[in-house]
Amino acid sequence: MGRTSAGAQGQSGCCGLHALAVDHDYVDPSWGPAPRPTQPMSADRTHPAVSVGAQGLLFALAGYALLPFGDALVKSATTLWPATAIAALRFFFGAVGLAVILFMREGRAGFSIPHAKTHWIRAFALAFGSVSFFIGVTQMPLGDATAIGFVMPMITAILSAVFLGEKVGRAIWLASLLAFIGVLIILRPNVADVGLAALFPLGAALGMAVLILLNRKVAGNASVLAMQFITAAFATPILIDFALIGHASGLPAFVIDWPEASVVLRCALVAMSASLAHALIFIATTRASAATVAPMTYAQLLVALVLSAVFFGDWPDLTSLGGSALIIIAGLYLWRNARPNLS
Repeated sequence: MGRTSAGAQGQSGCCGLHALAVDHDYVDPSWGPAPRPTQPMSADRTHPAVSVGAQGLLFALAGYALLPFGDALVKSATTLWPATAIAALRFFFGAVGLAVILFMREGRAGFSIPHAKTHWIRAFALAFGSVSFFIGVTQMPLGDATAIGFVMPMITAILSAVFLGEKVGRAIWLASLLAFIGVLIILRPNVADVGLAALFPLGAALGMAVLILLNRKVAGNASVLAMQFITAAFATPILIDFALIGHASGLPAFVIDWPEASVVLRCALVAMSASLAHALIFIATTRASAATVAPMTYAQLLVALVLSAVFFGDWPDLTSLGGSALIIIAGLYLWRNARPNLS
């Protein structure tokens, strides 16, 4: 998932998850301190009062719709290079780019790292989630993997209750039940086809949920941009270790050779597209409230389904569409019940 929504932040982190999470992670919007929504224009101005909110929705729609293009680039690159190596190179590019922007905006002071131990745990959660998602899209359609990732807000709520003692109401349990039924519907044909490897997107959702919990612990200790740089910079060596371990295993899917130029270019494009998407989402939160912007995250799933069909030939069947619909309903129900607090 100044914050948009936990669900949105997590998806940004996997791509660059999302994102937020840098990807994505969401991870909070990337480009500055928490913004306040712009006040609507008065009726006697040239533009109507609703125009500012409409702009926010359009920016959010553009940002969330852009994120699956990075995921599609990742899926296309995994046919040429191991998913673990792609994740490491993608986050390396992200860390370098964020470092340049951070230095330009905050100077050396932006590179102060408070609570380093917690940041290492955050980075491990992000690395685990990203690698899980990248491997997941090699094993199943992009649309299905993306849909499963949308259970992250429900996992976050449950983990908050278990580890932080937060109260979990009936709405959260009902939303979680609906979401997991949707996941089971999507997973059933995929597990039959590729085995337990189809569970990787669920691991990605778990990693992003842990990242969201840890984000709360370090919130306010540095700017959002600095937090994203720290996470990407710490995640990069962890991902390099994952890639080296995979290479040492000798498994063909993880053996690393010299990448083609197109793979390097795709990794760079994933990093840039994720940064642009996060910037658009950040702009959206300056023009509309988080409660208004949050439902736009489901544009990710719709675009992922289209990209999966058009570029990879993975047309969704009724089973996938039904499971995806349940997950969306669960997320919207959870958002509806949380909206008074978000507003």
